Amino acid sequence: MITSGTGCIRFANTLAIAAAALTISVSAGYAGDRYASLGNGSGASRPVFASVGDQTRAPIGWVDFCQEYRGECNTRASAPRDIVLTAKAWDDLIKVNNWVNDSIKPVTDIEHWGVVERWNFGEDGYGDCEEYVLVKRRMLMQAGWPREALLITVVRDKKGDGHAVLTVKTDRGEFVLDNQEAQILPWTQTGYKFVKRQSQADQNVWVSLGEPRNAPATVSAR
Repeated sequence: MITSGTGCIRFANTLAIAAAALTISVSAGYAGDRYASLGNGSGASRPVFASVGDQTRAPIGWVDFCQEYRGECNTRASAPRDIVLTAKAWDDLIKVNNWVNDSIKPVTDIEHWGVVERWNFGEDGYGDCEEYVLVKRRMLMQAGWPREALLITVVRDKKGDGHAVLTVKTDRGEFVLDNQEAQILPWTQTGYKFVKRQSQADQNVWVSLGEPRNAPATVSAR
């Protein structure tokens, strides 16, 4: 839970989990049908990206997370990178998203830790929205996806509550991995108000989000 307005599996080895997740089968047709519906770029409308604004304050949960997991945050600034969204990449996204959503048991931080806000990797198999996001992001990174394309994002959900999702930046637009929604959706179809997220250039810098903008003429690709 994001406080700014705002299952049971023991995660012993995230590397092993990531490898296992990428071999989990998905329901026949779903991945391919959904991927095909995105179009191949020829004759299709260009993807729309969120408008990135000024630097803003990082969520307190991220600040505390970086104190607890210093190695995760000890990174340097780098060039922004977008994913080339192949059919294989789309399948991997679905597998990771489904696996994490099915494996973590939802619980609030108050119920879990006795505090209002704590971000962690849900090592005991319990967590709220940030744990889902952090585990998905870590698994994808350990599978070789660039950190610069995997952005922790703060939104207002359909009830107006603070919520965290994972934005994946691709050459076909920005897609959201969410524990409140089974399908991976383009960010414009979530019904959420996007507030802020990590900068592509530096995960420890957070930027505000505004109105959508058209895709640039070219995109950086993996």
